[in-house]
Amino acid sequence: MSTPDPRDPFDHLDRRHQSDPGHQGHQGDPRDPLGLAADAPLLAAWLDWMARAEAGQLMPMSTPGHKQRCDLVGTVVAGDAPLYGALDAIKHADRLRADAEARAAALWGADWCRFSVAGSTHGNQTFCLAVGQPDQEVIITRTLHRSLLLGLVMAGLRPVWVRPEIDQGSGLPAAVAVETVRDALAAHPDACAVILGDPSYIGTTGDLAGHARVAHEAGVPLIVDAAWAAYLGFHPDLPAHALAAGADAMVTSAHKTLPAYTQAALVLARTERLDPARLNRAFDATHTTSPAGSIMASTDAARALLARDGKRLCGRLLRGLAAARKRLREVPGVDVLDGPGVDPAKLVVLLAGTGAHGGLVEADLIAAGMPVDMGDRDTLVPIVTMADEEERIAAFTEELVSAVERHRGQPRRPAATAAWTVRPQTVLAPREAFFAPNETVPASAAVGRISAELVAPYPPGVPVLAPGELITAEALAALREVAADGGRIAYAEDPSLATFQVVARPGVA
Repeated sequence: MSTPDPRDPFDHLDRRHQSDPGHQGHQGDPRDPLGLAADAPLLAAWLDWMARAEAGQLMPMSTPGHKQRCDLVGTVVAGDAPLYGALDAIKHADRLRADAEARAAALWGADWCRFSVAGSTHGNQTFCLAVGQPDQEVIITRTLHRSLLLGLVMAGLRPVWVRPEIDQGSGLPAAVAVETVRDALAAHPDACAVILGDPSYIGTTGDLAGHARVAHEAGVPLIVDAAWAAYLGFHPDLPAHALAAGADAMVTSAHKTLPAYTQAALVLARTERLDPARLNRAFDATHTTSPAGSIMASTDAARALLARDGKRLCGRLLRGLAAARKRLREVPGVDVLDGPGVDPAKLVVLLAGTGAHGGLVEADLIAAGMPVDMGDRDTLVPIVTMADEEERIAAFTEELVSAVERHRGQPRRPAATAAWTVRPQTVLAPREAFFAPNETVPASAAVGRISAELVAPYPPGVPVLAPGELITAEALAALREVAADGGRIAYAEDPSLATFQVVARPGVA
């Protein structure tokens, strides 16, 4: 056996892969081609259950109602198995789950971990419920996911918004500055936590170590929504993950950037500044009591893969993306988000210089069987992961180049979207507005009223209006611009924007 390289903190991960004679397959089972079950107890239990089902050795008298049969509604239920009663007996499955979660905690350097089957949405809301008391303030980024806003509603926390600077060259947000958070903490000394999203949806990264330092100096935890980058920290050319940078807690979506089932997420924390009992209560209060064992098993498998092969697979991903960025920059007018402060495993394509409309480019990619995660006028965001070989990334890049050329037009200046530019005016706490009597008014009468609903344009899904915020002419115009450009208006009671739900005035039911 070779000697570990002390200069490479990831050497032990590769060595485990090289020294594991079973890494080419787990007892020949094609459902576990890399033999991950030896280090993934939930995956091993799922494999055993499915093998017994396929062998006709099961006649379950418990949920789920499909009873492992695919002759009723078809293969849409194939592979589904609950945690309780399938992966282990209903009375004992928590021990199996705890084993898998402890392995994940060790990998990320946490002392508390839970597997969620409700995505990072659930993790964000868990942390909101765990950090403070109703009516306490929390320092929180305004370019946040709706799950955090609704977490504030659930917990009764009052937001103190911190905003990133907008890069004029791309129209996209950078990270929130450490000084911005420090100033907010100084102005609000009773705040209970700092909650940031890092990396952002478009891959911009900030100084998490600096944020952790100022949060801890103020005596509060730093919590990070890292939904879009579960791979951080597993290659020397990637930024450290949030916990390694000093954060107290993070949530990340295994299903977004790791090979896990949709809805799979990891919720991780260090408990020096967070109460583990309260974390568990908050997690369980907002999680299903019937978690899908198949989703949890996929999280366990993805964790085992990351532990064993993370450096190798992330290295392949980074090589493929570096080649894609080089190729795209050869196309006149095309640019990519890159450099310091940008996650190198994220591909964000800037189209303004080509004159091509991102919505039309996106439509061509969908028609070619290559749907992307986001396409607005000036920006295209494909989600490229360690499941994408270099050849696959190169093929996508060429299809993208062809689509850009088909729609090339007059170059233009990029314009920041509504999600990044609208500055909220908070009048009521989110919880107060959410539960207040409300009424529906025409858009013409909505300006100057307090929003009772959350309205977020997709892409990118960052709310322009939240419960408790003043509806301004600027916000209304920005939403209409997104709708006119083909964007989706999400969560609004009236996505046509003809009417809005507002907090009722006194005396109005």
